[in-house]
Amino acid sequence: MSQMLRADAQDNRDRILTAARTLFADRGLDVGMREIARRAEVGPATLYRRFPTKQALIDEAFAAEMGACRRIVEEGCGDPDPWRGFTSVVKRLTALNVRNKGFVDAFLSTGPPGAAFSEHRRELLAMLSALAKRAQAEGRLRTDFVIDDLVLVLLAGRGLASTLTSARDAAAHRFATLAIDAFRSTSKRADAV
Repeated sequence: MSQMLRADAQDNRDRILTAARTLFADRGLDVGMREIARRAEVGPATLYRRFPTKQALIDEAFAAEMGACRRIVEEGCGDPDPWRGFTSVVKRLTALNVRNKGFVDAFLSTGPPGAAFSEHRRELLAMLSALAKRAQAEGRLRTDFVIDDLVLVLLAGRGLASTLTSARDAAAHRFATLAIDAFRSTSKRADAV
């Protein structure tokens, strides 16, 4: 009997995470816990037993996206050509952004100290700042770039999630291309013309 309860508890947990991922991706983080419980077909008590806080649910629901985001940044930072690495990060994060509205909300939110997203954001923004400095030192990234400029692009890119699903990837690619052009050093922009 106890084995059956453990399997049932795991099934409830999986349904809660599936419902949360779907609702967060479609509508962002403003979705209420009761709505998630309804979608998962569990009671609120079951939801809170598995995830005592909304932040705990958010952290678990976006664990895979956090891993993907970290890989994107690490690969970009590992590129020996800092401009190519930087542009790769912009393109790939924009593509990730367009597929999941809630992930960008979670990444950019100021959660409680020690929350997984707060630490994740702090580490990745520090890595991206170092990459940007390397690209600036090579004269490829505009000298007045600050990491908040990239955050602004990610925030602006959230609007792409409202486009038709069939047009999102193309819109994300075009948006990233325009952002990269805006980040390019003016001397390099003149060279490209």
